[in-house]
Amino acid sequence: MKKFAITLVLVLMSSPFFAQGAFDKFDGQDDVTSIIVNKKMFDLMSKVKMDSSDKEAQQYLNLIKKLDNLKVFTTKSTRVENEMKATADKYIKTSGLEELMRVTENGRNIKIMVKSGAKDTQVRELLMFIEGSKGDDTVLMSLTGDFDLNEISVLTDKMRFPGGDDLKKAAKGSKGPK
Repeated sequence: MKKFAITLVLVLMSSPFFAQGAFDKFDGQDDVTSIIVNKKMFDLMSKVKMDSSDKEAQQYLNLIKKLDNLKVFTTKSTRVENEMKATADKYIKTSGLEELMRVTENGRNIKIMVKSGAKDTQVRELLMFIEGSKGDDTVLMSLTGDFDLNEISVLTDKMRFPGGDDLKKAAKGSKGPK
């Protein structure tokens, strides 16, 4: 029983960190473009002085204070795309994410998954996988923190990362039943 309790504690402690480790293998690969923003950078960004009358800027500052990590990986390589898809599918099955939105459009398959927080629109983790069509990038994005889904459009407007338009569309949708 003691071994079971220790194993359970280790599993529960490691699950928030798995998103970070699950996709780290794509960082530094030749055929992959990586964007990684950690908690420290979000903290520094939140201390930037902005015009207090600029409502959108204030919303952006409030959001980035709530974020822990942002990782975006893009590729045009079929080999890496297949590896990203397999890694994302495995992670989705084991992490307790629920589907927010799925779109198939012009040969692109877009999946947006979330791990809910305390409230219906509260999100602790957001995972987006865009399977590129011919000539388009494949995008894998992981965003962790404790933020409101409705705030995502502010982030996509300011940071302009790959797949941001698709994420903005999802933020306008609803999470559906829990």
